[in-house]
Amino acid sequence: MLPVHAKLAWDDFRLVKAIADHDGLTGAAAALGVNHSTVFRRLGQIEELVGMPLFERRKTGYVATVAGAEMAALASRMDEDVTAFSRRLAGRDVAPSGEIRITTTDTLHLNVLLPIFAAFREAHPLIRLDVVIGNQALNLSKRDADIAIRASDSPGETLVGRRIATIAWAIYGRVQDGLAAAEQADPATLYQHDWVALGDQLAHVKAARFVREHVAPERIALKSSAVLGLAEAVEQGLGIGPLPCFIADQRPGLVRLLPPNPDFATGLWVLTHPDIRHVPRVRAFMDFCSSELARQRALFEGTG
Repeated sequence: MLPVHAKLAWDDFRLVKAIADHDGLTGAAAALGVNHSTVFRRLGQIEELVGMPLFERRKTGYVATVAGAEMAALASRMDEDVTAFSRRLAGRDVAPSGEIRITTTDTLHLNVLLPIFAAFREAHPLIRLDVVIGNQALNLSKRDADIAIRASDSPGETLVGRRIATIAWAIYGRVQDGLAAAEQADPATLYQHDWVALGDQLAHVKAARFVREHVAPERIALKSSAVLGLAEAVEQGLGIGPLPCFIADQRPGLVRLLPPNPDFATGLWVLTHPDIRHVPRVRAFMDFCSSELARQRALFEGTG
């Protein structure tokens, strides 16, 4: 034979609580949305099940016995727990949590993204960021990363995301070298200077191809496998060279020697895989990061 507690249901506790709260059957029936006879019948069944009266029937109404008061109190605690659980579920939609793996380049990470990451963490403290830095794009389809923030003209047909801006490039030199700024520079004379260039690892970058095609090999003083290394080399006076405007324009020691070259430009994308784009933490980051990057469009496009 089953013990009494195994036979009781949540609705039994709710009914007892309703009668206790309203001091009778009529108010309880209205609160529960049932008729008076149903409450009367169910209370009799529950009392028979527990083997004792749960209420004293008085002219002034129903007064809970010790057992009835305990059932009503337990029902209140259960109701509070259910409400708290529902609130936590709703909160998960509002405040997503978990870890996101982001892949990006060193140039974007150090020059633009770190303040955005900090602001995002302040807005979403339950989301942790795992940032993988490298010039080689990780495979989002294989879940090497959840989100990619990258410069590309062909981000991949299997990915979804947003093209935030155009990343402009121009030729830069040191201010202290007295080279003519973009408005006065003669492009032909620039090829007589020493240059710095991207290394073979980044030979696919359009600016790297430009240097190979226009500058004599003996004029290339240094090659770098990192765009940041190229910017440092120009600042140190090793030569002039192509740099993204969003990096070089933030360095007061550098000057544009030619206007941004449209042939160098690439798109700036925030990308993810279609299978996870609706995951709350991924969606939250995509929306936040895209919005913050869009605010800096003029910097990326060399017009700021």
